[in-house]
Order: sequence, then C-alpha cells, then structure tokens
Amino acid sequence: MAGIGDFMGIMTKVKELQKNMQQMQEEMQNKSFEAASGGGMVTATVNGKGQLLSLKIDAQAVDPNDIEMLEDLVVAAVSAAINKSSEEMKQQISQMTGGLNIPGIEGLGKMMGLG
Repeated sequence: MAGIGDFMGIMTKVKELQKNMQQMQEEMQNKSFEAASGGGMVTATVNGKGQLLSLKIDAQAVDPNDIEMLEDLVVAAVSAAINKSSEEMKQQISQMTGGLNIPGIEGLGKMMGLG
C-alpha cells in the first residue's frame, strides 16, 4: 500500500501549496508596483493583482494637439506597472515551488486572481 501513502503525501503538499498561494494572494493585493513613461511624465501604480490604483499625468504631457502621444504614454506606464506585478508573482511562485517548473502553476496563480 505504498501507493496510497505516496498519494496522501502528494495531497498534503498540494493543500500546503494551496494555502501558500492564498497567503501570497493576500500579500500581493496589498503590494503596489509603480512604473513611469515619458521620462516620468506619466506614472501608473497597480496592486499585485494588476488592478490600476492611480495614474499621475504631468501637465507638460498634456498637449491638445498630440493626444495620441499622451495615450501611448498612459498605456506604456500601465503596462510596465502590470509587468512588474506579474514578475513579482512569478518570483513568489518560483520560491514557493522551490524553483520547480510545474506546468500550469502560473495559470493557477492567475485563476486565484494574481497577475
């Protein structure tokens, strides 16, 4: 019956990983990640779930004749902040799994609302 013992050990590890993922989710939601574009003219801050918390636009970035540039700066800043959040999540998952490349583990993080 060694197979049942192995299975129970695996299930225990899965439950532990699930608990750690939930804890990480709570911690990531409370973290913020900031990124800027246009030399700091646009700054975006997101939380660990990739939700936009704030957006700051320097008055010099507002040119009524070039709205497209401002739009590009906003997209770049928000994307960069979300990427920082996502990279942090990947690092946290890697630490949690001991660096093992478990297929689909990042998808599990996304299903739990991370990144």
